[in-house]
Amino acid sequence: MKRGADKRPASVNHGFEGDCVTLPIDVILPLRALGKSAKSSRKYRQIVASIAQIGLVEPPVVVPNPDKSATWLLLDGHLRIEALKDDGVQEVECLVSTDDEAFTYNRQVSRLAPIQEHRMIRKAINRGVPEEKIAAALDLGTRSIQKKIKLLDGISEEAIAILKDKLCTNAVFDSLRKMKTIRQIEAAELLVNANNYSVAYVKAILAGTPQAQLVDTSKPKKVKGITPEAMARMEQELAGLQEGIASIQDTYGQDHLHLTVIKAYVGKLLGSAKVVRYLMQTRPEFLSEFQTIAEMDSVMPAEAE
Repeated sequence: MKRGADKRPASVNHGFEGDCVTLPIDVILPLRALGKSAKSSRKYRQIVASIAQIGLVEPPVVVPNPDKSATWLLLDGHLRIEALKDDGVQEVECLVSTDDEAFTYNRQVSRLAPIQEHRMIRKAINRGVPEEKIAAALDLGTRSIQKKIKLLDGISEEAIAILKDKLCTNAVFDSLRKMKTIRQIEAAELLVNANNYSVAYVKAILAGTPQAQLVDTSKPKKVKGITPEAMARMEQELAGLQEGIASIQDTYGQDHLHLTVIKAYVGKLLGSAKVVRYLMQTRPEFLSEFQTIAEMDSVMPAEAE
């Protein structure tokens, strides 16, 4: 009797070894040199303050040196290792990566977004951690911590969900707070679609928001350097942009499918010597364009892959 096919799921490739390793710091070799200004940066001061207050939270990431020596290569955590050295620490617990390519590893690191940071701070406070200790660990003033705690006050749940993992500036939330719920959602979608979370862009969205969609409809909008006439024009242009984005979103999937089929068909056509010869003799400009289409790696824009 034959056994049925094994339907067990394929094994999952883990990014790290199951156990951490404790290593002497002097056997860990950095893959890049720190810049001259690294130790004067805010990030470095935050790491030093955090280690002093609560210890090392995120272990450095290493891989064994492929030259078979007793050393390890440091993939991530250069500032942390430097801070530990300056503090006189002799050894550190490390994560062991299964990927020895530093560039690949660093591309997969997701930096903490403001909304995620806000939630972590709120969670720590709910556990009874004093604001002063959190401020010391992050090398911030207590007023900055209070602003981070109140980051999402007045922001709709829908807008929060859209921006939850985006590296927004505080100006984004300051501007969103001035808008009504529906406009907050529209503004958040505009930010994401443009992949632009700068102060200038969010202020432009605010300037282009109709008065009726602001929380305080009685207070005229005032944006430094922009006249009322320019704001009215921005409102019209922004409304047109939103309509354009909406229409593109409605047909995007179908258009992408058509482009994929066209690319495959053009490639098949160019596989025929007769077709290529005919195009060379009668429509050489078409041949050049068809070859460009057939040689495309993807019909998706680079940033969307």
